[in-house]
Amino acid sequence: MAALCSEFGDLVQIKKQLISVISLCKERGLVHSVKWASELAFALDPLPKDELPPPPVVTEEDVQDLDAFALAKSYFDLKEYDRAAYFLRGCHSQKAYFLYMYSRYLSGEKKKDDETVDSLGPLEKGQVRNEALRELRVELSKKHGAGELDGFTLYLYGVVLRKLDLLKEAVEVFVEATHTLPLHWGAWLELCNLLTNIEMLKSLSLPDCWIKDFFMAHIYTELQMIKEALQKYQSLIEAGFSKSTYIISQIAVAYHNIRDIDQALALFNELRDQDPYRIENMDTFSNLLYVKSMKPELSYLAHNLVEIDKYRVETCCVIGNYYSLRSQHEKAALYFQRALKLNPRCLGAWTLMGHEYMEMKNTSAAIQAYRHAIEVNKRDYRAWYGLGQTYEILKMPFYCLYYYRKAHQLPCYWRAYSVGDVEKMALLKLAKLHEQLTESDDAAQSYIIYIQDIFSCGEQLEHTEVSTALRYLGQYYFKNKLYDEASLCAQRCCDYNDAREEGKALLRQISQVRDQIETPSAELFAPLADNNTPVKRVSPLNLSSFSP
Repeated sequence: MAALCSEFGDLVQIKKQLISVISLCKERGLVHSVKWASELAFALDPLPKDELPPPPVVTEEDVQDLDAFALAKSYFDLKEYDRAAYFLRGCHSQKAYFLYMYSRYLSGEKKKDDETVDSLGPLEKGQVRNEALRELRVELSKKHGAGELDGFTLYLYGVVLRKLDLLKEAVEVFVEATHTLPLHWGAWLELCNLLTNIEMLKSLSLPDCWIKDFFMAHIYTELQMIKEALQKYQSLIEAGFSKSTYIISQIAVAYHNIRDIDQALALFNELRDQDPYRIENMDTFSNLLYVKSMKPELSYLAHNLVEIDKYRVETCCVIGNYYSLRSQHEKAALYFQRALKLNPRCLGAWTLMGHEYMEMKNTSAAIQAYRHAIEVNKRDYRAWYGLGQTYEILKMPFYCLYYYRKAHQLPCYWRAYSVGDVEKMALLKLAKLHEQLTESDDAAQSYIIYIQDIFSCGEQLEHTEVSTALRYLGQYYFKNKLYDEASLCAQRCCDYNDAREEGKALLRQISQVRDQIETPSAELFAPLADNNTPVKRVSPLNLSSFSP
């Protein structure tokens, strides 16, 4: 099992820390961090009265700002952000300053959304900016330079930098925020969203505390390092968090990401039993029901979520999946658009809407949707692959190849492909595209992986394209004077009606030249790395362990 921080030996202390940070986040209106910490605290045993943590220390500045802060917080809770900021202007305490700046930030976000919700469609929504960001950055930068920002305000500064696309600076500030206030989950989560590969993660100097283990499990899931993520979550369960619905949901998402559909469905059903009014992650649950074509279950889930809250992003995505399964693509696209009006950074809605536009043959809208998905998360291989498919339909092979290559370069694509490409078509399309562009080494490489995948599943006779791949590889090996491999491919061609004659002809050609020319050394061909992006040279195809 994955090693955990030594602090997990004292769950009472962790519970105290959770209760304390819940209070701090609640004062500042950080509702998502409150929810996360509260769910973890609920999974631990209650503390006796004499073990409860003391209230936060009150400074002289807190006392002076008490009335203004209470008034402003009441307006903040009612989403009257400008009004809240107005009454906090003259306050000097750290928490009052945070709420002042946070109110201004949320006011700008609210105005941005209000401007776009009716006048523009979701495809243009991402182009509208929060006008308050630049002013906030200037003010927070001055405070940051003077070392006057606490952990919460550092978090807000990082959010502002991220919104301004100053990503390198944002990562540095979020790392500083985790050191200053390690228990604030919001800073860890924002940091996670900015890390695109394991090398970036290893380069960071992060505080060594128990919350880091939750972060590592989360980032492993995001980077599709599912084995490592599951080991981490299992260790957290054994450390005392077996009742945590958060961990159950994360494990279910991890199994969804590697297309272990039955395991993921079982965990989501368990989650629904424990938390029947939960909406979070239900869009992922609906993806699984969609893949399994479970119409009654998907219909029930959609109706249930509408009863709970029909204006949540997840609810709109579930309804969109339901209509898509019924082949009502116009209605499905409409609900994904509604989801994006509620949250323009909803990755799943952008990708799914792109799929629906593809079904409706609206390629220009599909391209825009996929590109927005990539803007939200460059790790989303589905959006890259969707762009490749779209340009393939438009008969633009160089664009198509670029996007297919981007999809195949992502580790998450290879992990998902190895267990999740049910139709076995992804690499086949890439191979044909390389073939069309006369890139023979790349075409052969893709065909090899396709063939090995098909034969390893024992279902090669169900795939008519196998003969196409074998024909190409037979000729490829013959041209490269690898006659043993060419002969093997030719023999396999004879198992298929549409390739039998070509297979026999190739065997005759091989027989004619075999005694005259020696086979070049196999060292000329680099071995194919396991589960990695294809390299330029290809290895000989080994089908000897598979029967036709």
